[in-house]
Amino acid sequence: MTEKARWRDVFGHPEFRALFAAGVLSVIGDQLARVALSVLVFERTESAGLTALAYALTYIPDLIFGPLLAGFADRYPRRRVMIITDLARAVLVAAMAINALPLLVVILLLVALQAFGSPFNAARAATLPVVLPGDHYVLGKAANDMVVQFSQVLGFGTGGLAVVAVGTSGALLLDSATFLLSAAFIAFGVHHRPAPSHSTIEGEPRRSYFKDLAAGAVLVARTPSLRALVALATVAGFYVTVEGLAVPYADEIGGGAKAAGLLLAAQPAGAVLGMWLITLWPPERRMRFLGPLAIAACVPLIFCALKPGLAVTVVLWGLSGVASSYHLPASASFVQAVPDHQRGQAFGVASTALKSSQGFGILLAGVLAERFTPSLALAVMGAAGVVTAVVAGAAWRRARRIPADSVKFR
Repeated sequence: MTEKARWRDVFGHPEFRALFAAGVLSVIGDQLARVALSVLVFERTESAGLTALAYALTYIPDLIFGPLLAGFADRYPRRRVMIITDLARAVLVAAMAINALPLLVVILLLVALQAFGSPFNAARAATLPVVLPGDHYVLGKAANDMVVQFSQVLGFGTGGLAVVAVGTSGALLLDSATFLLSAAFIAFGVHHRPAPSHSTIEGEPRRSYFKDLAAGAVLVARTPSLRALVALATVAGFYVTVEGLAVPYADEIGGGAKAAGLLLAAQPAGAVLGMWLITLWPPERRMRFLGPLAIAACVPLIFCALKPGLAVTVVLWGLSGVASSYHLPASASFVQAVPDHQRGQAFGVASTALKSSQGFGILLAGVLAERFTPSLALAVMGAAGVVTAVVAGAAWRRARRIPADSVKFR
């Protein structure tokens, strides 16, 4: 029987500490950039739809670049992939800070920034289970995800203040610095490992890059449990809409930039609490409640139609974040179920589905908010999310009844 990991055991791994610090820095800076971009677009256009569109563009590029670029994490040393992509993102964010750039150019740089994020995230996700074997990985992922969410709270909560203090350009330069520090942590704290090629494991010749990408997609498509986990992940596309509409919703209920910061911080703050609580559950209970928690993450948005005010809305969005903690056991189960030499590819497929659903969800909510009101748009997306979560949860229940030894990986 595997001994249950402890927090001090997990943080006793030096490589995990380096990956942990790099992830925290990247997330804090990324949230600063998102707040700065939202404020910049809203100030220039005064349009809720265009603000949501700009925010959605931080997710939509994953539809293309997620599957196309994540495979680099399986073909090249993952440490090298993370360092190069961090340095590239530092340069792109610094360029976005140039005040004279037209808004269209800033958005194009943002698309490029997100493109480099795909191979970085795939390489980092594939490295974690190698650094933390067994139950250490589950607990380490919990620690990582909780602090990433807390970093979002810190980034969103201080983002408005940072923009006021140093301006949008200053916030973007701070973001650039976080990518540089992240690259330094990885360069000095993570060991070099060769790429885990398919040929070294099965004795087969190395396949072409695009055949590898297709193999990752086929693996997910043909495995019922992986399909169901991806479907549950895409439910996030409905409740993440609070991020894209926080600024115009705050304006609708009579708040300003500070109110928007509190609203943006509510959901990730709830997620931190939820992830801590879910680690206290036995593993079997976590997996059994994935569907109900996905439903519960969407329900609070329905009450936004009542425009209940800032305090109540913060509580509602926080409860949505608590329920969204189902992503922790779902994603851990997904990664552990995939062979090491295909983790980058499979992660690219799952990440593409997740980020694309979030981007399209925010975009659709923005269209609804432009046509009606932000409060009504959030309520509609919440109701649609409940329906989707019911279907995904049913698929997960069916998949769990399939014997594990009946699934063959290639």
